[in-house]
Amino acid sequence: MNLPILDGKNYEHWSIQMKAIFGFQECLDVVKGGMPIADENSVKTQWSIGKQTREIARANFEKISAATSSKEAWEILEKNYSGGKKIKKVRLLTLKRQYELMQMDEQESIAEYLNRLRSLINQMKGCGETPIEQHVVEKILRTLHPRFDHVVAVIEEAKDLDTLSVDELQGSLEVHEQRFMERQSYRQTDQALSAQFKKKGVPGQNEKFRRDKARWQGGMRMESDNGKLGSKEECPWAE
Repeated sequence: MNLPILDGKNYEHWSIQMKAIFGFQECLDVVKGGMPIADENSVKTQWSIGKQTREIARANFEKISAATSSKEAWEILEKNYSGGKKIKKVRLLTLKRQYELMQMDEQESIAEYLNRLRSLINQMKGCGETPIEQHVVEKILRTLHPRFDHVVAVIEEAKDLDTLSVDELQGSLEVHEQRFMERQSYRQTDQALSAQFKKKGVPGQNEKFRRDKARWQGGMRMESDNGKLGSKEECPWAE
């Protein structure tokens, strides 16, 4: 598998990934807790394996090349990139400001926005602060794009925000997003068909088109709960 690479700017994310890998390999306790120091020859043999160390940038390898155990190497990297308490405090203030100013972009999907928000929250956790789940839910509802205003009103009225999780909120928002996209698709198809018939200008055809369109839309509303569309016989204008 491809191991995460520490480039000097991604320590928090790299650290989370490495902890997951060490945990899966059941060696995280050894890495963080250490083992009895081996003799010099054993240490040289361990470092000579080399496959994993080649994944590390040269600057990072130089930092840990003198370490005599995985525990010492881990602590050196943690000290270099996680920083002291003052550095973490300053970084946390910057992240919190980014968190407060974060808004959903017009072209973003629900999944893209929440992934961006989760990434920022994970960085805040790395600096020692974990936002409360309900505060994150309120943050999401408050910063969605205006096209979701009606959805936010429905969720706030129908759901108990004190117990609503971020995952549950995402599921509800994505359902509404899918319906919105389907309506947009229907509207675009409607406009294209209208333009097509107007361009042809067949006498009496436009009136027939309006009648068929009204009948089809009525049928679509009745069957929308089942996710069905009318057949060509029911929707002759749709050909």
